[in-house]
Amino acid sequence: MKPSQAQIEFAQKLADASAAVIRQYYRTGLAIDDKLDASPVTQADREAEQVMRALINAERADEGIIGEEFGAEREDADWVWVLDPVDGTKAFITGRPLFVTLIGLLYRGQPVLGVVNQPIANERWVGVVGQGCTLNGETITVSQITELARARIGTTGPQYFSESGLRAFNSLQQGGRFTVYGGDGYQYALVATAGLDIVIEEGLKLHDFAAVAPVVIAAGGVMTDWQGQALVKGSVGRVIAAANPQLHQLALAAMQTA
Repeated sequence: MKPSQAQIEFAQKLADASAAVIRQYYRTGLAIDDKLDASPVTQADREAEQVMRALINAERADEGIIGEEFGAEREDADWVWVLDPVDGTKAFITGRPLFVTLIGLLYRGQPVLGVVNQPIANERWVGVVGQGCTLNGETITVSQITELARARIGTTGPQYFSESGLRAFNSLQQGGRFTVYGGDGYQYALVATAGLDIVIEEGLKLHDFAAVAPVVIAAGGVMTDWQGQALVKGSVGRVIAAANPQLHQLALAAMQTA
């Protein structure tokens, strides 16, 4: 089922609200805490998620919430919002505008709507599966590159791969044109705008992919796990995005040779 126009507009309302919080803290030298998994978190992460949760509870209280910082409410609802207030916290902390706010909407566990918002550069991707993808209101599509040798590949960093995952990544990147590092969720938005052709990562959680998968898919790309299966609420953390089905199949085949 497709999201309603009201839900699409509400997702952008969430993006506006979170952006207002995040801008207040950007490059202010705010305190950094470490979560249990040693990843950094700031007051901006917490407040941005809180303001989005408050809006959902006030205006769409029959829909669920899964947030990176504060967990789940009503997660068995048909419609569930998945929130990552600052994806790329290290970039945010160091003053690099490569972080994004990720707002996804699941219908019965399947990602159907995604908003990727960069509040400093004022870039907003909105992807609705089956309907199309826009960047700041303009329709966008993925690249038409179908040869692995011409593919521009992105990943956050090789240190995030397991031993077996690193072998698969190395096998893939050796066949591509070049590889760039860094960007977290921003990379997937670049696939939608034809800046990158493939993004491969490991260790992602639902809040990392629930918003970006609809953006990539709605722009004409493919985003799956490493077995080529569609990403859903219960998917494990190995994901790959590609500009088109041909490139996706070539990428999966290259990874299997590791």
